[in-house]
Amino acid sequence: MTSKTALDFNPEGTVVNVGGVAIGNGRPIAIIGGPCAVESEESIHRIARAVKDAGATLLRGGAYKPRSSPYTFQGLGEGGLRYLRAAGDACGLPIVSELTSTERITEFEELVDLVQIGTRNMQNYELLKAVGKMSRPVLLKRGLMSTIEEWIMSAEYILDGGNENVILCERGIRTFEPSTRNTLDLSAVPIVKQQTHLPIIIDPTHATGHWDLVESMSLAAIAAGADGLMIEVHDQPEQAWSDGAQSLKPAKFKRLIERGRTVAAAIGREM
Repeated sequence: MTSKTALDFNPEGTVVNVGGVAIGNGRPIAIIGGPCAVESEESIHRIARAVKDAGATLLRGGAYKPRSSPYTFQGLGEGGLRYLRAAGDACGLPIVSELTSTERITEFEELVDLVQIGTRNMQNYELLKAVGKMSRPVLLKRGLMSTIEEWIMSAEYILDGGNENVILCERGIRTFEPSTRNTLDLSAVPIVKQQTHLPIIIDPTHATGHWDLVESMSLAAIAAGADGLMIEVHDQPEQAWSDGAQSLKPAKFKRLIERGRTVAAAIGREM
């Protein structure tokens, strides 16, 4: 980057507090787990207990789903968000969910601990300006075909609005390689740490699109210095309403965390 931004004026790494979980600047590696979408009240409570028992520190779940096809499941809306909130409270886990419209900001201020801006909205500047005025921390995913500089500039819109609690999320970019859903750019981790003071987490689920690739990419992300992982978990992935093929079952999620702790310890981190 050639021009100075607000990121240049904080030489100390930022620590973002999400419902009591500190993320960034050498803090323990955060683990976000949960289903792609909230499917019912019963299922989200069941999965929340499973990810908590496995070692997750935050619970994820989509209530509003921006899907490529208009004929696929679009989420349960506010009802799903309230199910997620109740499940998180019951298990003692802060919750993460995706905001897709400025019209729902009041709802997310009330219910969500970490507001996710998805890859399709990374350059939705009006939405970024609006979340810049929110009191909730923001998780900003990298766009499908965005450069790192474009991604960082999108974070600037949020920071410029006054919200200093921003976490970046690398979730793979679109390339010519068809073996995976996207191409996970792990080089983004050290580059982001060189160019910003913001925490960065990795989403190996959406990057690979295959559950059997998620663990290896998670371990590599930890070794690269990521501040957290966001992983889709479902106890019945073959029956999931969306993205079942890339979701881990709770037992595999637990094994990933156990193995991740070994990698984290090798580089002087906790998890």
